[in-house]
Amino acid sequence: METNQALKSVFIAYNQAYHSLIIRILDRQSLRGYTSWNHVQGRGSHEGEPHLGSHAWPAMNNAMLVVVPAERLERLLEALRELDQKTPEQGLRAFVWNVEQSI
Repeated sequence: METNQALKSVFIAYNQAYHSLIIRILDRQSLRGYTSWNHVQGRGSHEGEPHLGSHAWPAMNNAMLVVVPAERLERLLEALRELDQKTPEQGLRAFVWNVEQSI
């Protein structure tokens, strides 16, 4: 990635069952770099069940941070949107912000 191009940071929170599918999306789009966290607890702000890893709420989330060139952002978001729409009960959210600097 060239350092002079506009970059976007995409934070993805998702049901852990989606992990390999999201990796596949990144691979298909030649987006190699990411950082992921496993066993992340959370609950959606509007609907959906909590993912807390407890007896009452056994599901868990993962999270991922991907930095992408701005011109490739919409393609990534569309693929994530399609995945979420296939099984919305699983839970997947993506949030985008600008990358001000990188080294």
